[in-house]
Amino acid sequence: MADDSKIPKGRVRRSAKLGSVVGMQGARYAGTRATNVARSEEGGKERLEQRHLETAMKMVGALGQMKGAAMKLGQFASFIDTEFIPEEYREIYQEQLAKLRTDAPSMPWEKVEKVLEEEYDGEPVTELFAEFEQEAFAAASIGQVHRAELLDGRRVAVKIQYPGIAEALDADLRNATTLVRLARALAPGLDAKAIAHEIRERVMEELDYEYEAQNQRSFSRAYRDHPFIYVPDVVTRLSRRRVLVTELVEGLGFEQIKGLPHEERSRFGEIVFRGSFGSIYHLQHFNADPHPGNYILMADGRVAFLDFGMTKKLDREQIVLDQRAFDAASRDDPEAFRKALHELGFVKNPSKLDAERLLEHMMSVGGWYIEDREIEITPRRVMKIIESTNDPRSEYYDLMRRESVPANELMGRRMEIGVVAVLGQLRAKRNWHRIAREWVYADPPATELGEQEWEYFEGRGVMQTPGLASTA
Repeated sequence: MADDSKIPKGRVRRSAKLGSVVGMQGARYAGTRATNVARSEEGGKERLEQRHLETAMKMVGALGQMKGAAMKLGQFASFIDTEFIPEEYREIYQEQLAKLRTDAPSMPWEKVEKVLEEEYDGEPVTELFAEFEQEAFAAASIGQVHRAELLDGRRVAVKIQYPGIAEALDADLRNATTLVRLARALAPGLDAKAIAHEIRERVMEELDYEYEAQNQRSFSRAYRDHPFIYVPDVVTRLSRRRVLVTELVEGLGFEQIKGLPHEERSRFGEIVFRGSFGSIYHLQHFNADPHPGNYILMADGRVAFLDFGMTKKLDREQIVLDQRAFDAASRDDPEAFRKALHELGFVKNPSKLDAERLLEHMMSVGGWYIEDREIEITPRRVMKIIESTNDPRSEYYDLMRRESVPANELMGRRMEIGVVAVLGQLRAKRNWHRIAREWVYADPPATELGEQEWEYFEGRGVMQTPGLASTA
């Protein structure tokens, strides 16, 4: 009998596994549609709904078992509405794919225990921890998390890397190179080699939990005693390359948060926005892998930010260039915006592109934080943003083919799409533009949270030091 817990490692096997699920389910779906012609309307709909449920469950099973980059794809899909699925069946897919965030298949204890033994040089777990729960309470794309108690009584979360995941990710990255080359056919200006290198570098960093621990310590220090952002401490003494031990944080998960009143969801969304975008300006460092499983609403109202395996550091010059693009778009200055995109590397031959259409394209993607008004982020808006960035059916497809995505901007765009997708699931409502102006122009705080945050940073001797003067 095949071992279902074993992660497929080879490039061909991993591609074939996912492809076979999609292909087989697609064929079965078509067959069901054809058969339904002869069925009653009610019976046909029931059968089709069952087929969609089976397909969603198969997809979750395949992506969950594959782990790595393939599972990340499923986690990302779980909080973005999928337009290609008939509207009446989307909830089925969302419900099933959401399990990849909170209930992904875990590896058996005997396999995970081997990793612990290797990383702790054979020292028994019982001599390092007072208690250790063998059943994982969370499963991520490259590791799973167990609750434990230290000898001094502290409760901790222990993230253990899946055995064989490094080889699996290597296969995914080689597939990713192929996908990047295909993407270049859609956008000829894309530097496929640089993009592939950036992806590989970020993902390989994620495999090194000691590097992640270093990142998390940096964020934890920067936000220590912050009024609404919390980053758990790392237990350095017990952390290794494939084992990360951090303080255990408990509270409401994303599915529970979605059930809160609208204003509480909006407050949570504002904190995610401030924590994700604000760290660019406060730390010149941001988390490039935002998704709902990385946030916990604590009992005291603070939001815990988890998982710092994939981060990106920026230099001051790049941040100022991004500020100039924001400024030009905010002032509705197409020429200045086209120049800013050229300086960032998005546009190589600016004179060949219509400046007004470039700005229109930007507004379709980033208008939610460029427009100076309160905006409720909806799933429909998120889908329009995604369509405007990579869908050949988009009215801006001709521009997409002539624009590029610089390698050093790739993770920033990933973070931006991830954050707005989270906000869309919350239907969070704020004047996002006014919040962003705090970072770009040193404008006065736009919200109560902003007042708390700037009082906190001023108390630590960190002043607002934007690259631009206010245009207000």
